[in-house]
Amino acid sequence: MKFGGTSVADTQTMKNAVSKISVEVKKDNRVIVVVSAMGSTTDNLVKKIKEVSTIYDAREYDAILSTGETISSCLMALLLQKEGINARSWQGWQIPINTTDNHSNARILSINTKKIEEKFADGMQVAIIAGFQGISNNNRITTLGRGGSDASAVAVAAAISAERCDIYTDVDGVYTTDPRITPNAKKLDKISYEEMLELASLGAKVLQTRSVELAMQHKVKVRVLNSFNEGSGTILCDEEDIMEKRVVSGITFSKNEAKLTILGVKDKPGVAGIVFDCLSKAHINVDMIIQNISDNNLADVTFSCPTDQVEMAKNSLENDKNKNILEYTKLDVDTEVSKISIVGIGMRSHSGIAQTMFKTLGDENINIKVISTSEIKISVLVERKYLELAVQALHEAFGLSKV
Repeated sequence: MKFGGTSVADTQTMKNAVSKISVEVKKDNRVIVVVSAMGSTTDNLVKKIKEVSTIYDAREYDAILSTGETISSCLMALLLQKEGINARSWQGWQIPINTTDNHSNARILSINTKKIEEKFADGMQVAIIAGFQGISNNNRITTLGRGGSDASAVAVAAAISAERCDIYTDVDGVYTTDPRITPNAKKLDKISYEEMLELASLGAKVLQTRSVELAMQHKVKVRVLNSFNEGSGTILCDEEDIMEKRVVSGITFSKNEAKLTILGVKDKPGVAGIVFDCLSKAHINVDMIIQNISDNNLADVTFSCPTDQVEMAKNSLENDKNKNILEYTKLDVDTEVSKISIVGIGMRSHSGIAQTMFKTLGDENINIKVISTSEIKISVLVERKYLELAVQALHEAFGLSKV
């Protein structure tokens, strides 16, 4: 059972989580609980660090940020003990959860469950694990990146061969789109790992992308549930476990995208490699890519990235141009775009999906700036002012309000 920041916002809210854990204990289940930091604790800790300096030692950064989850796990253990439940808190290094030494974005290498299994054999009923944290081979505390408690939960569930992994959040499950944008959005009873991975990577905030990758890789049965409402939630499962595959399961969006076009690069082998090597070194999260051939053996390269990375991308490209590593005539930047994506495993076996999407946007007089596709998704960039209209129109066009 994993409880996010809103589910452990304060000790009063934690009591709600305790009641849900107690239900499982009464069923004679041995329970592992993974917790996030309380409410806005992590953001406040980041602010404290930046008050000292904007340039900091990443090892100390991780050590400080990990304390939020440590506090949550200890408080949760105390609350359970008060209810007569044999509970014990565990920090990442105590288990241990072994990770790479890539501080602030470490990846899990292995989890040794021997100590926890021994404590369960000794009568422990609930293990409360501080999410988001692990330990490197340099014996330093590491953190797994924002939202990393989801990854902690799924990884522990896989390591200990748990019956399932219940992830509690502040929504009832996975919806066909954001209900704040489209009020008639519907909750999905089931969604495939692959669809959820696409939705998470494209902007859906329900689950962290890496947690879905882990669930898919290790076949962990995951349920997304609401901490504050009763309900069946949404089950993440194999595609084969979904009897009737929907053509489109969901529509997601990323509001703060930017479109950059490099005009007048040479149309010859290796140039694209130079462009994206430059962006990679600046750690730019490039998404959609298009290359058009223009006149005089020149080409235009268009790509999208988050708006908060635009200045870094511009500086990196201009530096390479000044060093004569990269030649181009002009760089156009459009920071007023959003990405909208439709996702569905049924797209593999149905034709006409792109036509329906493009016609729907055309009927609303919404111009498409960039298109990218995969086997189960189509993404477009449109003007940001049309975001809500586009999502609502597509949701209706694909009949998602009737799911």
